Amino acid sequence: MSLRLRLAAGLMLAVGLLLVAGESRPDPRAIMVGSKNFTEGVVLGELVRALASTETPAEHRQALGGTRLVFNALVSGEIDVYAEYTGTLTHEILAQQQPESREEIREILAESGLRMSESLGFRDNFALGMRKDLAERLGIRRVSDLRAHPDLVVRFGTEFMERGDGWPGLKRHYSLPQQDVLGVEHDLAYRGMAAGGVDLTDLYTTDAEITYYDLLTLEDDLDYFPSYEALLLYRAELAETQPAALQAMLRLEGQIDEAEMIAMNARVKLEGVQENVVAADFLRKELGVDVDARETLRSERFFRYTGQHLALVASSLSAAILVAVPLGIAAARRPRLAQVILGVVGVAQTIPALALLVFMIPLFGIGAGPAVVALFLYSLLPIVRNTHTGLTGIPLPLRESAEALGLSSGARLRLIEAPLAAPSILAGIKTAAVINVGAATLGALIGAGGYGQPILTGIRLDDMGLILEGAVPAALLAIGVQGLFEWAERAVMPAGIRPQARD
Repeated sequence: MSLRLRLAAGLMLAVGLLLVAGESRPDPRAIMVGSKNFTEGVVLGELVRALASTETPAEHRQALGGTRLVFNALVSGEIDVYAEYTGTLTHEILAQQQPESREEIREILAESGLRMSESLGFRDNFALGMRKDLAERLGIRRVSDLRAHPDLVVRFGTEFMERGDGWPGLKRHYSLPQQDVLGVEHDLAYRGMAAGGVDLTDLYTTDAEITYYDLLTLEDDLDYFPSYEALLLYRAELAETQPAALQAMLRLEGQIDEAEMIAMNARVKLEGVQENVVAADFLRKELGVDVDARETLRSERFFRYTGQHLALVASSLSAAILVAVPLGIAAARRPRLAQVILGVVGVAQTIPALALLVFMIPLFGIGAGPAVVALFLYSLLPIVRNTHTGLTGIPLPLRESAEALGLSSGARLRLIEAPLAAPSILAGIKTAAVINVGAATLGALIGAGGYGQPILTGIRLDDMGLILEGAVPAALLAIGVQGLFEWAERAVMPAGIRPQARD
């Protein structure tokens, strides 16, 4: 590896790590509020954050993912509190322990250093729903009526497809025959129903879309679904370390009824009001608590997401360059070792991105850490392979001439082989960089931020403007990175082998 390439990679790594540290380091005094990746969870998270902030600094890690990811973050101490539901506790999180009462739930949670609040005042139950016109035409009012209609197109939320109180148990309980059943993002199922491409989906009973899309909630006539009382799960240590903030958060107990929750969800999803503003309005009206809240400007979000995205890309790509180029050199000089090196980095490339992110969470927690490691692994293959190809593709007479000059192995690499292989090496780095920019959007799924955040929020809120707010800058950044490395290729390569522009 040339000195200039090492220096550039080292500088990128230092800048990337500084950016990651600046973006991900929380206030050590702050209460960390988490939320699942659906609108109601984010609204409740904003309510909790706003109340906690009246007593101590508080931050909200929004839309972290599904139930297991957020609950595990609570157990590990990466977040301190989030909104959960009794049915999810008994049938998903604590399904193996099979608690039969709230006291049993509290005892089991206490073993992990957790506590739960009393009900926030409303239920958000699972249900099945259809368009009213379709249900009327087919004569469907109850879940058991679905047995007579095996050809329905069914699209459930991805979490509902797997969880203990979801589709597998529902299918057995009702002996349902439907076969065209797939998992999609929950909010996309509503759009599919509106377009006529989906016949049946799962509902949350406080969803604003039920009324908006004129859907019929099917009667759970065989009593499959349990009750889902909303409550707060929090770390027991808050009672000692942040008692005032905990008491402020617990003011939500019994204060939100179903109609109010539906109204807050509707303001966010149908009117486009940001969650922090909706939460502040509720607290001011219902609890007499004044908190600062304003809509964030598009420009503010752009600069924040750009900083986060650049941090992920710069730190992971520079680390990959520092590791992958030496690996490619080793593979080129030792043919037997080449099979092992190329095989290992090739396997890393085949692991699905979502799975790789999840694998990294137990080791690095939620946030930027797992995303940087996953992006680093994805960047290795094109750089290693192109370095190996560039070095092994040097004509034999040139290599023999270098040896005849009496140059040492290191001198041959530095003075002859590396310059000749530079086009291939830089092409591999450029490929890795472009892949990295696109893949970094997935980091938002685990709280790493970046351009993926507005994309996920836009999907959740059915807001094409928000989706483009992340997708367009990500595409432009990928084009910019490609142009930057094409310039670097011309700057780094020796003049004698630099491609000449045609007239």
